[in-house]
Amino acid sequence: MAARAAGSKRSQLVNDILVNGTLALICFVWTIPTVGVLVSSFRTRQDIQTTGWWTIFPHREWVLTETYPPGDDLDRQGVMTFEGLSGTFEEFRAGVEGDGIRVQWIGNRRTGRIEVQEQEWTTRTNFTLENYRAVLSGKTYEIRQTDGSVVTVQGDNFNNAFLNSLTVTVPATVIPILIAAFAAYGFAWMRFPGRRALFILVVALLVVPLQIALVPILRDYVALRLNGTFLGIWLAHTGFGLPLALYLLYNYVSSLPRDIIESASIDGASHFVIFTRLILPLSVPALASFAIFQFLWVWNDYLVALIFIGSKPDVQVLTMRLADMVGSRGADWHLLTAGAFVSMALPLTVFLLLQRFFVRGLLAGSVKG
Repeated sequence: MAARAAGSKRSQLVNDILVNGTLALICFVWTIPTVGVLVSSFRTRQDIQTTGWWTIFPHREWVLTETYPPGDDLDRQGVMTFEGLSGTFEEFRAGVEGDGIRVQWIGNRRTGRIEVQEQEWTTRTNFTLENYRAVLSGKTYEIRQTDGSVVTVQGDNFNNAFLNSLTVTVPATVIPILIAAFAAYGFAWMRFPGRRALFILVVALLVVPLQIALVPILRDYVALRLNGTFLGIWLAHTGFGLPLALYLLYNYVSSLPRDIIESASIDGASHFVIFTRLILPLSVPALASFAIFQFLWVWNDYLVALIFIGSKPDVQVLTMRLADMVGSRGADWHLLTAGAFVSMALPLTVFLLLQRFFVRGLLAGSVKG
């Protein structure tokens, strides 16, 4: 019996190690791109163009120790010798290694130079905040080229786009939560004709792709002069988010103990009092769960914002500004990564603040009894 118990514990330990190890590996691999974006956003333009972001960690690298002209008495078409290493011009152009050094011919065959390099442990930790200053302030900044020249470039102002994204996202998250909470309580605890059919109809909208509704809604917005306004996009995101919100909140609200609702009704509480004093405080996990979904979806949305408020600079949201940067600054990775992390910072903060409610809200109402 003792041997069987020991074997069972050993098997359980092995299973735990395998499961936790696999999850840790998946999390590690999943976070590598985010770490790369964060690190690259603090690196200089020259470092990003010449080395990978992982060079911030200690590594062996060829470091220049000596430079001199090749001399005029060489047979540049044949085999040459430098620092005890022999090779042709093509081989020295690629670099000839030996005895812990590397000899490389820099330039053309006639007017080049010889560089002697040695391998040393080094790190690339030349971090800077200029990328974020250029992205957030919109001020001009200087770029030093490899030839030593300096080029002045106009930065990108993300402040207005950031505020526009907040202006769109916060109401587009709060409005559907409030409407869905009232509707979930009505469907769960109020009896009226057609309740079941109406609930099925609303939830069935989950399977309707929002893309097929864009053109009809846009036509109505043009007729009502709502196109290009924040009110229009608030209503659009509210309509697209309501089915999921109602489904999640209904499962949670309907699973609350009936005794609490009935006791409040016997004490003379109205439906509004029951909803505000009992349902809302008890539904915080479900509300926070949907708030995460809705906030992330609206914050990262590009298509709906582009159609309903347009791409004018004064109403552009953050995703539009980033898309413009990709088109105009496709080679400026130091600015693109800084802009990308600016757009990621707030959603990550919201998720970390509300994550303790996330699983509770998703599992709410999934088990009855």
